[in-house]
Amino acid sequence: MTPDARLARLSLNQRTTQRWSVAEAVDGCVRAGIPAIGLWREPVAEIGVPAAARLVANAGLRVSSLCRGGFLTAADDAGRVEALADNRRAIDEAAALDAACLVLVVGGLPPGSRDLAGARQRVADALAELAPYARERGVRLALEPLHPMYCADRAVLSTLGQALDLAETFPAEQVGVVVDTFHVWWDPDVWRQIARAGARIASFQVCDFLTPLPADVLLGRGMMGDGHIDFPPLRHAVEAAGYTGDIEVEIFNAEVWATDPDRVLATMIARYVERVLTD
Repeated sequence: MTPDARLARLSLNQRTTQRWSVAEAVDGCVRAGIPAIGLWREPVAEIGVPAAARLVANAGLRVSSLCRGGFLTAADDAGRVEALADNRRAIDEAAALDAACLVLVVGGLPPGSRDLAGARQRVADALAELAPYARERGVRLALEPLHPMYCADRAVLSTLGQALDLAETFPAEQVGVVVDTFHVWWDPDVWRQIARAGARIASFQVCDFLTPLPADVLLGRGMMGDGHIDFPPLRHAVEAAGYTGDIEVEIFNAEVWATDPDRVLATMIARYVERVLTD
């Protein structure tokens, strides 16, 4: 079968088909003509990093990202030591998988804390330790700002500008940023920040923002076209900034997860062409 040129940059983030193992997701990508996959550490650990790397390589797929490192805001010494150790393991895994980047979700406030400035400083301190380790192993770290509703529990970086303020301490090839439509579409400054990011854009992720949000707001991501985001302007902006990498579809949604994954991929491809690529 001749590959569909429109899908040349499409990547399936493994969370979109949560029911699938690494092997099933790889096979699904091959069947659907999707050339890249974003892997998650937990399902990779179930079969081991070497086995996952072989599966992907034998299928001829690219690893657009490995999710995730981060959670760097612990206030106690033991928590900080463990977080750094886990992130070094994640960097080693990303290197073994030849992932284009390791996505960092930096973490929220420690339990009982209201010290947002302190949490952000601990992220900066941890990044200063991890970036040289990543450089030595040829891994690019990608800071992902999350929508402000996740600031308390998941990411004290809420805007692309905040992520860039940290990333710019390091060479662009060493520390970049993730532009995820779900997390940045609302920001009136996003266009200026995408242009500012330029070569620091390490990953471009797409999914839609649904309302009303579910009780678990983590699951408020939707298939492109089911929510409020206008995707082509954001795609044009990241491309104008110089990004030529994969476009990864990452959806956390209970209904999507309950649907047959092959149907999810078929819908994902159709919506990617209709809603992301088509102006």
